[in-house]
Amino acid sequence: MALNRTDIEALAAHLESAELEARDVTKITDDFPLMDWADAYDIQDEIRRRKEARGHKTVGLKAGLTSFAKMKQMGVDTPCFGFVSDYMARPDGGEIKVSELIHPKVEAEICIVTKAPLRGPGCHVGAVLAAIDFVLPAVEIIDSRYRDFKFDLKSVIADNTSASRFVIGGRSRNVEALDLRTLGVVLEKNGQIVSMAAGAAVLGHPAAAVAMMANHLGARGQEIPAGTFIMTGGVTEAIAVQAGDSVNVRFQDLGSVSMRFV
Repeated sequence: MALNRTDIEALAAHLESAELEARDVTKITDDFPLMDWADAYDIQDEIRRRKEARGHKTVGLKAGLTSFAKMKQMGVDTPCFGFVSDYMARPDGGEIKVSELIHPKVEAEICIVTKAPLRGPGCHVGAVLAAIDFVLPAVEIIDSRYRDFKFDLKSVIADNTSASRFVIGGRSRNVEALDLRTLGVVLEKNGQIVSMAAGAAVLGHPAAAVAMMANHLGARGQEIPAGTFIMTGGVTEAIAVQAGDSVNVRFQDLGSVSMRFV
């Protein structure tokens, strides 16, 4: 660790305030260039502690940077991980206020809920598939707090991987009835198709992201408990949205998820 506890707490307060006030900031590594990966996750953990201390529940975990091309571009060999809180959830078909956000983007996500705990090291796709209770479709609304999208990966991790809002579809399926690797997704904005992809866009298989998450948490002395909701990472690219936009995402065998931005 390069940062002391005082720095970590101050940076957590700085980034969480930017999120809650919908106010952009410059990337934190500009002022703390020596911060390391552990520092970044410690800042994120402190943001989580702050939210829970105010009574918010952590309702799920999320993976980001889950395409091999994007990881190569960022010079890393593993995705980044974060969490979502109760107040970030919005109903399927509901409204999302852009005044509460900075520069939102949407991406389609294949999500799972676990029926058994997962812990690394050594967690693999087979262990994840055996631990899945059911699969859900969702859309994540990411909203980096960094000005003009200028950031590095450590700053993104500290900023809870741009977590902002999410919408879960109401149709669940048993994992045995699906092929998550080939499961197709079509993202429409204002009635026009803007992105199409399949589950393999997430590290070759969405369960691979969960295995990497379990191994990451294991290295930090943590695990994924049974009953955990997990967003496995963007299947589609992130699409910018603004007030007046309607988004509908169709998931093969999982129905659709929609929302309006107001």
